[in-house]
Amino acid sequence: MDKRIKIAIIGAGSTYTPELMEGIIKRKESIPLGELALMDIDGRKLDIVGGLCERMAEAAGLDCPVVKTDQLDDALRGADFVLCQIRVGKLPARVLDEQIPLKYGMIGQETCGIGGFFKAMRTIPVMLDLARRMEELCPDAWLINFSNPAGIITEAILNHSNVKMLGLCNVPYNMFKSIRETLSLPQADFTYIGLNHLSWITGIEQNGKDYLKSALEMGLNSEAMKNIPSSGFDKELVQLVGAIPSSYLEYYYFKNKKLKLLQEAELSRGETCMRIEEELLSIYSDAELHVKPELLASRGGANYSEVAISLVDAIWNDKQEKHVVNLLNHGALPFMEDQDAVEVTAVIGKDGAKPVAVSDDFDNRHIIDYMRMVKAYERETVAAAVEGSTEAAMRALMMNPLVGDYQAAYDCFQEMKEAHKAYLPQFQ
Repeated sequence: MDKRIKIAIIGAGSTYTPELMEGIIKRKESIPLGELALMDIDGRKLDIVGGLCERMAEAAGLDCPVVKTDQLDDALRGADFVLCQIRVGKLPARVLDEQIPLKYGMIGQETCGIGGFFKAMRTIPVMLDLARRMEELCPDAWLINFSNPAGIITEAILNHSNVKMLGLCNVPYNMFKSIRETLSLPQADFTYIGLNHLSWITGIEQNGKDYLKSALEMGLNSEAMKNIPSSGFDKELVQLVGAIPSSYLEYYYFKNKKLKLLQEAELSRGETCMRIEEELLSIYSDAELHVKPELLASRGGANYSEVAISLVDAIWNDKQEKHVVNLLNHGALPFMEDQDAVEVTAVIGKDGAKPVAVSDDFDNRHIIDYMRMVKAYERETVAAAVEGSTEAAMRALMMNPLVGDYQAAYDCFQEMKEAHKAYLPQFQ
């Protein structure tokens, strides 16, 4: 294939962008890059992060222009792949998502509970605007999104626009990597079922042998995400569930313990990230630096480059590889609706992703019922974001397992709606 491709990174001022740059450089032979467009509305961060990316490209002998812009249309025009990592309201908005719910006795977190709900409220309208611009300026491009909450955004975009899109998260990749290392099964294949940040491993297979039973007997956990204060799952819980939960399930299974930890923490995770971000920007500003610094691993986005750029590679080169992605169910999980966004294994090639169907006799009622309950919350969340409906918002929050009290939800909703009003045009 002679064509050289254009990749646009939206939210390129993110301190994660050098991760993506590293992935592009690593695959420069298989991804013939013609142009890299770095777009962000934060000029300071775009200058600093974009400058490092330019130096990384030059040091690696990447023969293509790296264009920095604050204009979305310029970045999108003619793109083949659009990688999106936006944070509407930036880290100060995340801190509000984390701190305000604590006053009402609820977990404040950037993707779970009412904090994640408000992140969705801010992000979905912006993502739908992005999708509309893509429909006009690069209708054949693939949108690969890892802006959080990734699953809910997938649900919104694939049901309310015509763009080709896959949602992405590094949780499955990190789970697989740590379990392969722990069990010394380098070629292990996994059955992975869930929604974004609500997922379980229900099969571990290598050379025709299933190792799940022995993993459950030893109470195996996967490595926790860097951004979650983790205490892990004990053996009894893992056996009760009948699957290995992702570390985000700690918020659901240990709700009271997590709430107490967050209430007692000196700093919220968002405040810690603000410190790390400034430190990273200071390091990135060094004109001699032309590689990704190690400090970046202390954010929650480790291995994003591997996940995101390998997905680009698999689509562009029609690799027919298995990746875990967020996409519409279309029968993959027989107990979910076709239009539900789910996080499952899919075979990736030039025509996109074909979800790998899970056996009709899958009968883990805990997983089935939990997914249906949280999906009901996600559907109403998308309706609230698209329509600006307080009624849909309250229906969503009443179904969220981390909320659970109407009065607290209503009062917290009103305070957060006011705190974030600059980013919530649909509610004005």
